Amino acid sequence: MFFNENIKETLMNGDQESSNGDNGSENENNDGSVTVENKGKKIHCITIIGQIEGHYPLGGGQKATKYEHVLPALVSVEEDEAISGLLILLNTVGGDVEAGLAIAEMVASMSKPSVSLVLGGGHSIGVPLAVSAKKSFIVPSATMTVHPVRISGTVIGAPQTFRYFSDMQNRITEFICSHSKISAERFKELLMKSDEMAADIGTILEGKQAVEEGLIDSLGGLSDALEALSQMM
Repeated sequence: MFFNENIKETLMNGDQESSNGDNGSENENNDGSVTVENKGKKIHCITIIGQIEGHYPLGGGQKATKYEHVLPALVSVEEDEAISGLLILLNTVGGDVEAGLAIAEMVASMSKPSVSLVLGGGHSIGVPLAVSAKKSFIVPSATMTVHPVRISGTVIGAPQTFRYFSDMQNRITEFICSHSKISAERFKELLMKSDEMAADIGTILEGKQAVEEGLIDSLGGLSDALEALSQMM
């Protein structure tokens, strides 16, 4: 994931590298990220899986994506002249809102071509992560859950609390709508649907539905995502 040699020596902590001479792929460390060279151009792939971990570590046994690992990796991809594009593979249940938005904003602000591919699920804060790339894909069997912001822990019953929730939801909605084709009005309708999920509000969208709603750009798989990224580079 980290390309600068100084960063690699500092952060990889002895992780071993492996390479495949036939297709030019390099597994930079053991987090599943990989760099593939095709026709003289390098594409870096990162995975966002499980739960997005924020300021507090998750319990043992849970698969998680740590934002403090992803952010410097994105900086490295942006600054590495050898890397021509970024592929993001998503299968996430959501997680920490601020951490997820931080990653999404980083991806959206990159100058290099980027493509996201939703596999399995892109739920909750996974939605802004999916739309943050310059082009987004979803496989037909994947789903995306759109629902209002949630919070755990002590909640103070005061007008300020409601305003905090409302402002946070507005930031998420604005980001999603500005990086996809869905309108704010339609997105809010999906947020507040009460007949879609048991004991909850929101909407579950299958792959084709996510594209029809304008949330995701195209239906497709890995070859489609790689082809689109190749055309952008």
